[in-house]
Amino acid sequence: MYDTQITLTGWVGGDVTLREVAEGRAVATFRVACTPTHLRGGEWVKGTTSWHTVKAWNRLGRHVAASVRSGDPVVVHGRLVADLWERDGRPQTSFEVVATSVGHDLTHGTTSFARPVHEQVAEPVAEPVAEASVEPVAQAPQTAEPQAA
Repeated sequence: MYDTQITLTGWVGGDVTLREVAEGRAVATFRVACTPTHLRGGEWVKGTTSWHTVKAWNRLGRHVAASVRSGDPVVVHGRLVADLWERDGRPQTSFEVVATSVGHDLTHGTTSFARPVHEQVAEPVAEPVAEASVEPVAQAPQTAEPQAA
């Protein structure tokens, strides 16, 4: 609820790696390079590039691995997570983005979307219902209409 949300726009800086970490769980990891640009004196000037590690879990991770390639422009939205540890007695910190959504940045090109085909879960077959015996309904006797004279 109180997670730090972040959105990155940048370029994928290498191959996406997909690992199966447990039965049915997968994680895709990739790096995104973000280089700010500013218009100064009529010219575009590039700033310092920052690199971010992105992890996408399970279905999103599998879709990222199948869709995103090195050099692709992407938009990534997710939670910013800090990893703290010690090395040689000194505290170390690294940050990564745990993605909740990833897509191509359409400012730089076009893409097409395809829904994956998921396995259909077989629905239980209903057992046949025995037909009820139908008895004929007795009809009321027809009376002759009076004839006009």
